[in-house]
Amino acid sequence: MEVQSNNFIPAARIAIHDVDLRTAVAMGTDSGFVKRQAVMFADGKAHGEAIRGQAAAIKRNALNKLPDLLEQAEAAMQENGIEVLWAADAAEANRLVLEIADRHDVHSVVKSKSMVTEEIGLNKILEEDSIDVLETDLGEFIVQLGEETPSHIVIPICHKTKESIRQLMIDKADMPPTDDTDEMARFARNYLRQRFLDADMGVSGGNFVIAETGTLCLVSNEGNIRLVTSQPRVHVALVGIEKVIPTLEDYATLTQVLPRSATGQTMTVYTHMINGPQRDDEIDGPEHVYVIFVDNGRSQIYTSDYCEALACIRCGACLNGCPVYKVTGGHAYGWVYPGPIGAVITPLLVGLENAKPLPYASSLCGMCKEVCPVIIDIPRMLLDLRYDLVRSGYTGLDWNMGMKAYAFGGSSPRLFSWAGKAAELATKRFKLNSLPGPLAGWTDYRSMPSFAVKSFHQLWGETNGDLEGADEQ
Repeated sequence: MEVQSNNFIPAARIAIHDVDLRTAVAMGTDSGFVKRQAVMFADGKAHGEAIRGQAAAIKRNALNKLPDLLEQAEAAMQENGIEVLWAADAAEANRLVLEIADRHDVHSVVKSKSMVTEEIGLNKILEEDSIDVLETDLGEFIVQLGEETPSHIVIPICHKTKESIRQLMIDKADMPPTDDTDEMARFARNYLRQRFLDADMGVSGGNFVIAETGTLCLVSNEGNIRLVTSQPRVHVALVGIEKVIPTLEDYATLTQVLPRSATGQTMTVYTHMINGPQRDDEIDGPEHVYVIFVDNGRSQIYTSDYCEALACIRCGACLNGCPVYKVTGGHAYGWVYPGPIGAVITPLLVGLENAKPLPYASSLCGMCKEVCPVIIDIPRMLLDLRYDLVRSGYTGLDWNMGMKAYAFGGSSPRLFSWAGKAAELATKRFKLNSLPGPLAGWTDYRSMPSFAVKSFHQLWGETNGDLEGADEQ
């Protein structure tokens, strides 16, 4: 997917005025947020916070031991009959998938939902090699029909209304006209069924990999993952290197906080734990299983001050709670990962210069950290990225000059006081309802505040003595 994150501001302006989009996003995110709150704290606030703390500790421990865990996972998977491959970047990951497809004479692929495959642009690469690719997650299927990209980590069609989905399926999949949601889902299921049976290869992601057992873990609500990973003769899983965790006991905790945070469920409908290809005494399952561990910039994050971002379990809770995402939707962010976590990891994965507006795409209200099941300090990282933007010279001339002028005025109490009095006089004299010049961006969306009768300096001086004189000594 082409990175268009530098277009966030104009894209957000368009999205804000799209009534259908805002209605759909509000409905999806509000529902997810309310359900998450209910199920996460169903056994009390203390219990919910305790399980979050436990999950956070598990992910931090896994990151601390990541190199060793990756080696342990590789050895265990190979013992289980899984072929383990490593991809340094998107190009290598795509090349490995094409080589597997060529080795096994693959012409048709079915896929389950996978953010990593979106990240590396796998579908386009397979199609360019004349391999038919079909997304089988219902949301991803609809996105593919519309030749769009997902707008949410968990709910790919969060930006679409039921009416637009209905019309799309009529136009692109020849669905008989109906307004019944169950009939629409049944049509999609029947549409996909034969494709599962005909597919040569299934492609999945991976929610977690258990190092001690070499187990690939996936969760879903639709049952499509079971068919993707077991019906075709070849199964390929592309997994970010950060998804490895130490033990089955750790997985028992994480597989509870993930559905609670993602969809407001105590558990997902399906939990898949894959330990290798079909055994001699088994009657079904793939003949070959490949796991490709994908780096694609993660090692650089791992060795930086932003390593904590790799703890993300892709639940989407921060999107559902974010006031910015709620009004812009996901496409405005311009790449695979939207919302608060996207505003952090997109600049880290594609380069800060290619996603300059995203660290500012936040009100810093802190809700993203508040709802994160592994307590990632997203607000802190957004502030650090803003600092990195300034330090790297990516801020504009007007910003730099404004900050220097403010620093100059703020360095002297007398200058600061004079500036405040001048601003107060100008405001009263000209009855200003907005700030002039580039400062108008602030009052475009806020009421112009009135100046206090007395400044803080005056009040302090009346109570504690001459603050101005004391500051200048």
